Amino acid sequence: MDIIFLYLFLGVIAGVISGLFGIGGGVIIVPILIFTFSSQLFATEILTHMAVGTSLATIVITSISSIFAHHKRGLVVWPIVLWFSPGICFGAILGAIFAVSITGMLLQLFFGIFLCFIGVFIAKPANPSLTINMPGPLGKTIAGSVIGFFSSIFGIGGGSLSVPYFSWTQIPIKNAVATSAACGLPIAISGAIVYAIQGLNIDGLPKYNVGFIYLPAFFGIVITSIVFAKVGAKLAYQLPSEALKIYFSLLLLGIGIYFIWKNILFF
Repeated sequence: MDIIFLYLFLGVIAGVISGLFGIGGGVIIVPILIFTFSSQLFATEILTHMAVGTSLATIVITSISSIFAHHKRGLVVWPIVLWFSPGICFGAILGAIFAVSITGMLLQLFFGIFLCFIGVFIAKPANPSLTINMPGPLGKTIAGSVIGFFSSIFGIGGGSLSVPYFSWTQIPIKNAVATSAACGLPIAISGAIVYAIQGLNIDGLPKYNVGFIYLPAFFGIVITSIVFAKVGAKLAYQLPSEALKIYFSLLLLGIGIYFIWKNILFF
């Protein structure tokens, strides 16, 4: 029973962070799930894949709530979502297949590098002069595939990659965030399905799972993260955002360096 409360609390953290920074809770859900699953003595070979798969499954639900909120305000640029979605789904499927094919230690190492990249990106000032043109159909497919591929590997909704990309293509930031949230749904669905299927015949998985998706964590996170994402959004207008970004970036860098140090010793 205590572990259920832990997952509910994790949903609170993920929801608040998602609302505060607009990057999606997967960036923090995955590392905390890795630590939690380790404390539950889940098999080392599968716990990282379970953390990523479970994170993507939660994003399926939370992104729907986010999409409705943005759509009501007329901020989602739906033609862009439709153009990017085929590439996003293709990339997410490939990313999940790739992630499942590598060891948990290597996946943690890659995730640590990714967290360091995101931590540095959040901390550095934005560069409004950096702009590119929105690509044609082939370019949209390629860009969507890249975003989907890496998002599915790391169990995130893609906001860390798609928001800056859409901003660089001169989409206003509010529309970029809303459109990114809509693009997160095909990423999460495609990736979660692959993690669920690929984990069906894996030995050593705990009870109450669907493949690499651990249901107690899924339900606990979903229940609270949807509610507290709204709390995070309100706090974003009341707290010193620049200082918060620095603290959060340091947290991500610390976790990222830990994963790199922990797993690079095995190579």
